[in-house]
Amino acid sequence: MKKYNMNELRNSDIFSHIPQMSYLPRWGVLLMDVMLCSIAFWISVWVGSGFLNYVNLDKQIVPIGSQYLIVMVVQVIAFWVFHTYSGILRYSTFIDTVKVLLSNICTGLILAIVNVMMQRSLGWHPMLNTVLAIYVTTSFVLLFSLRVGVKTLSETLERNQASPRVMIYGTQAAGIAIAKMLRSAGNIPYHPLGFIAGPKERHGYDLAGLRVRPLNDRLFEWMNTHGVNHVIISPLKMREIDPTKDLQVFIDHNIRILTTPYFTQWDNLEEIDTQRIGRVEAIRIEDLLERPQIDINTENVRQIIQGQVVLVSGAAGSIGSELVRQIQQYSPQVTILLEMAESPLHDLVLDLNKQFPNARFIPVIADVRNRARIEQVFSEMRPDVVYHAAAYKHVPLMESFPNEAIQANVAGTKNMADMAVKYGVKRFVMISTDKAVNPTNIMGASKRIAEIYVQSLFRKLHVDNPDCTKFITTRFGNVLGSNGSVIPYFRKQIAAGGPVTVTHPDIIRYFMTIPEACCLVMEASTLGDGGEIFVFDMGKPVKILDLARNMIRLAGYTPEKDIMIEFTGLRPGEKLYEELLNQKETTLPTANEKIMVARVREFDFDQISSKVDELIKTSRLTKPFTTVILMKQLVPEYISNNSIYEQLDPQ
Repeated sequence: MKKYNMNELRNSDIFSHIPQMSYLPRWGVLLMDVMLCSIAFWISVWVGSGFLNYVNLDKQIVPIGSQYLIVMVVQVIAFWVFHTYSGILRYSTFIDTVKVLLSNICTGLILAIVNVMMQRSLGWHPMLNTVLAIYVTTSFVLLFSLRVGVKTLSETLERNQASPRVMIYGTQAAGIAIAKMLRSAGNIPYHPLGFIAGPKERHGYDLAGLRVRPLNDRLFEWMNTHGVNHVIISPLKMREIDPTKDLQVFIDHNIRILTTPYFTQWDNLEEIDTQRIGRVEAIRIEDLLERPQIDINTENVRQIIQGQVVLVSGAAGSIGSELVRQIQQYSPQVTILLEMAESPLHDLVLDLNKQFPNARFIPVIADVRNRARIEQVFSEMRPDVVYHAAAYKHVPLMESFPNEAIQANVAGTKNMADMAVKYGVKRFVMISTDKAVNPTNIMGASKRIAEIYVQSLFRKLHVDNPDCTKFITTRFGNVLGSNGSVIPYFRKQIAAGGPVTVTHPDIIRYFMTIPEACCLVMEASTLGDGGEIFVFDMGKPVKILDLARNMIRLAGYTPEKDIMIEFTGLRPGEKLYEELLNQKETTLPTANEKIMVARVREFDFDQISSKVDELIKTSRLTKPFTTVILMKQLVPEYISNNSIYEQLDPQ
């Protein structure tokens, strides 16, 4: 047999895994617990014989060594029953302490019962009750001290490392739970130093061992002194405050804001489940711009969707896909997913089948510009409700391709609307844009022409048939996170190290989240009697320059220092601000305070129809200037801005 020297043994793979061990294995924890219990036993014997003079080791019927073995066997069995060795020492919790206590009490009770039974049957007992009492107490103290000591030492060592120090905003249950989670979860390298009290919360006291401090200038001086550059806020706290206003003070002081985005339902705050919490992440600009949840009349929506065949055009787009998901909560008979983009539609179907396994979806590859194909879809599927979200939407691109904008946004809408009438659709909801108001670009003007067509079509039909298809139009501004929107674009630029490009220092835009926009679309579809244009409350406009600066700060950088901002000038067709209503239009309130009805000018369908047909026919000739001339005739308020088509406007 080959002999190994100590160096060979040390360098072999037998012990190679030890330096990589992140925690003590179960058998190691059990071995340490048994060692501490052994110490506790001999301490109890020593105390009983030396201090209390109660134990005479020479007169024991059962030798003290045998008593030790009996105690250890029972104790190990108790450890196995309560799994005291299954946890990681440095992440010990209150539950682990209870397990240790129960195992010790169980050991003491079993041995005490054995004593009583032996005393009654044989007249003597193998263990001294005094030694048992001292042992149970001493062993628990040692086992508890081991866990507390390892946990405290681990936290102290980690705190001395270069891990970010954080404050927790809010002193409610969710904030306390985050503090517990940060202390107990080893995969989250943040060290809480205290709480920040909200405007209506008390301060100046200790909570969960951390100081509660008021939100004022002295707080930021203290944070700067102690190297605290992060604040964590819970999702529940986010719902209670106005993120745009209440969190801006942290952004202005270059404090990075973090949150726990995947922990949306806090069922049991006493037991922190780090797997459900997920990971601590930097807060997104979308979270700051998001407004309180909108309440809609779900029963009204259910009445028009439940058991119906619902068709969504542009189903794989940002708005279309969210509409499809929201529609499912109202139990449609089937949802038709009409989309021209193959790969996005394929991905959407996979996601929907996983998310809604009991719902029925029919994916349809079709282009709204192909009238024959659209008629085939309507004749075969016979939809009851249509949400028309398919459109070209990018302003600069459409400024270069006006003929394509007319084909998609005008001809596509006309094809969908005409087929809806021909095949008896009950409701037709068109998704429009704020850029259709006093349009300055091709995209906005094309959407305005589509609005005019469906409105005038409804008025024409309604005269002879009050039960005709109800055409409803919804207008809203930019949606957060949609394909090609400014926020993902800025995020990519920041990730690349800048610069962040802004078209103009004074440009402003309205923003709304995709779920919020779709929620209001669903509500608006129930409010209309036909022919209305519904305008959504978009809140306060956001200055794009401020948006860029805040996104840079949220990413942990300083604007104009770490990440530069460059102004590139307005793009073709772009204007400084968007309007939700034309000057000649007024609004009326609805049952939902977030939705208003625009009182718009009325048009004669026969005149509009012939002009729209001429416009569509002209757009096929690929003569952009001729197409734009006809657009300006249909929409007199369309005045081009920063565009080659300005020469077509009256001077």
